[in-house]
Amino acid sequence: MKHMNSEVKEERTSNKKRIDLFLVPIVLIAAFLNLFKIWTDEYANAYYTAAVKSMLQNFHNFFYASFDPGGYVTIDKPPVVFWIQTISAKIFGFHGWSVILPQALAGIGSVLLLYVLVKRTFGVWAGRFAALAMALTPIVPAVSRTNNIDSMLVFTLLVATWMLFRAVRTAKFGWVLAAFAMIGVAFNMKMLQAYMVLPAFYVFYVVATKITWKKKIAFLTTATALMLAVSVSWAVVVDSTSADKRPYMGSSQTNSVLELAFGYNGINRLTGNTSVTGSSHKQPAQTEQQTASSETKQNSNSSADSSQSSNQRKSSSSQKMQAPGGGNQNGMFNTGNPGPFRLFQKGLSDQISWLLPFVIFSIVGLFVGVKFKGPYTTKQKESLFWLAWLLPVAVFFSIAGFFHQYYLIMLAPPIAAFAGAGAVALWSMYKQHNGWKSWLLPGGILTTAALQVYIMSPYVSSIGVAPIAGVGALGVILALVLAVRKQRKNSLTNYLGAAVMVVLLAMPAYWAMTPIIYGGNSMLPSAGPDSSSGMGGPPSTATNSKQSGFNGMQPPGSSSSNSSSNNQMQPPSGSSNSGQMPGGSSNNGQMQPPSGSSNSGQMQMPGGSSNNSQMPNSFSSKSSSLKRKSGGMNAEVNQKLLNYLTKNNTGEKYLFATTDSTSAAPYIIKTGKPVMAMGGFSGSDPILTVSKLKAMIKKGEVKYFYLSGMGKGGQSDVITWIKENSKEIPSSKWQSTSSSAQQGPSGNGTLYEITLK
Repeated sequence: MKHMNSEVKEERTSNKKRIDLFLVPIVLIAAFLNLFKIWTDEYANAYYTAAVKSMLQNFHNFFYASFDPGGYVTIDKPPVVFWIQTISAKIFGFHGWSVILPQALAGIGSVLLLYVLVKRTFGVWAGRFAALAMALTPIVPAVSRTNNIDSMLVFTLLVATWMLFRAVRTAKFGWVLAAFAMIGVAFNMKMLQAYMVLPAFYVFYVVATKITWKKKIAFLTTATALMLAVSVSWAVVVDSTSADKRPYMGSSQTNSVLELAFGYNGINRLTGNTSVTGSSHKQPAQTEQQTASSETKQNSNSSADSSQSSNQRKSSSSQKMQAPGGGNQNGMFNTGNPGPFRLFQKGLSDQISWLLPFVIFSIVGLFVGVKFKGPYTTKQKESLFWLAWLLPVAVFFSIAGFFHQYYLIMLAPPIAAFAGAGAVALWSMYKQHNGWKSWLLPGGILTTAALQVYIMSPYVSSIGVAPIAGVGALGVILALVLAVRKQRKNSLTNYLGAAVMVVLLAMPAYWAMTPIIYGGNSMLPSAGPDSSSGMGGPPSTATNSKQSGFNGMQPPGSSSSNSSSNNQMQPPSGSSNSGQMPGGSSNNGQMQPPSGSSNSGQMQMPGGSSNNSQMPNSFSSKSSSLKRKSGGMNAEVNQKLLNYLTKNNTGEKYLFATTDSTSAAPYIIKTGKPVMAMGGFSGSDPILTVSKLKAMIKKGEVKYFYLSGMGKGGQSDVITWIKENSKEIPSSKWQSTSSSAQQGPSGNGTLYEITLK
């Protein structure tokens, strides 16, 4: 630690070929957190895994990222990450781990890239601390252990950052073009989310380059044009292709990639607006709860139903959680209330905010004495870059109408960079007795420890009092020791630097391990003792340990009759994109029960029956193992149904059709055969019309239809026509009655057969 303050010269650093021995254990930690036991996740996020299965079959499906082998509808994201996953599955075979592997490697790569980026300017110890902070940021391994996109997105943006820094260092315009082109590639991973770093790129290039303003404007304009061209390249090809020659663009309302990019995956994330009943009309997300409630009333046929609907609304209201920072925890998927303290609320703070107070103190230390007009040192310029990445992204997540917890990985690089650079800077100020600036280090430690105690306090029933009290006590003791020894110079002081990092990173390290300890959720990845639930936040007061999280759900078709409690939740029925999991929109209110449900407070799965699910209270290793295998929701098939459909298929293209992707995905994964998700991911895409369906049936493309009460959206006319013109298949022929029935379409749904001449 004696050499923490030494800075490595740029040229000398770039020429050194020796391996940093301190980096090796950091990389091994990252590898363990990202890779260990990913082979137990059989299906990963089944929605995306089904797409990889389809993309493996032919180039048409591969290029368009078709969800199903029949090329009926695409997934709700651009194809680049799924191209990489498909290549991985082609090389290693189709497995859950083979589609997760690229993201796990990207998580490790991000740790290495951050080390390289920070070390060159701020010194080797800063690079080490930054890399370690990145590896131990809980949401980073939680996401990287799944086949969701965000880990690969962050890695790509860090590659673009490396190119930009090199462009400034070498004064070569080609690297500027490469950096912005890489952002265009990232756009084809997750669309507008990739553009969140643009303020940092523009600000840094303007401040850091020593060229005329005319050249700066010309270079940035050209680079931006290239970025836009790369960004829309795939979209232009798809949108210019005749609709009958390609799959429908999933989760769009107009069958357009550009509409998907700037609507569903763009502005709607900020506003929280979602499409309603498959139309292009937009409705504020906060009113979706009212819409669902209204639909429940309209569909109620008895006073009992009305009474039940009222009870469910009361139950939903009673489940609003008090969030740190004020207000109720209203956001679906536990993303809290918009506001300046949102990142300190439950469900978000334990994913990303462990080091935020220390980062704030670090920013003060790094920018102290900076004049607006410059001149700026290299350290100040790069600090400005990370600040211009951190602030806009933090503001977005503080005000956004809808996002999932795992999106917060976008904040991990700047937080880790400031943690590393700030640790060295504040340590230097402390040892040099720089007046008030020497108090930034103990102040940062004390406030960070206080926040970590605050973050952990709701989890006392899961993790116990000892670690919470330990972090608080060590934070206070270390801050006091630093204050007392501030005027002394001896070797003992040097060891305090190591103690600082241990205190700051001990609990984030534990939280980062929770997806391994307790099991992860591949659809809604998050970290924490309840990581397998995918809902984040502290455990609820569920009383039946056999029903913890999604692991405790009774599969559709199960004979269990356990009643639910009012602590349970359901997504709304009939509303568009409500309660969606992978990348879907949601309302910001409480989850509502579907109309006609007889189980108050239960969560009903798309394409399945009501499930007696409670939020986690018990986290046994047995349930964790099941969670990793199940991959989220409805990740296994009803074998009796599959046998029936296979036996009675007479050459139809589709094994069967169903309302949404949740019911279809496991059968695509299991068989590799086309299964039609008539309304796309959530069942709300306006893909089918009655006339189009009639034509498909007459051509012999499909004859079996599995319908449940979920996912109608904009296909009400189609579903009504199916029911009126079909033959119902007796459930005894296809529905499992075993209490250990596998998941998949069964339970309260109905199987229909239609043949037209």
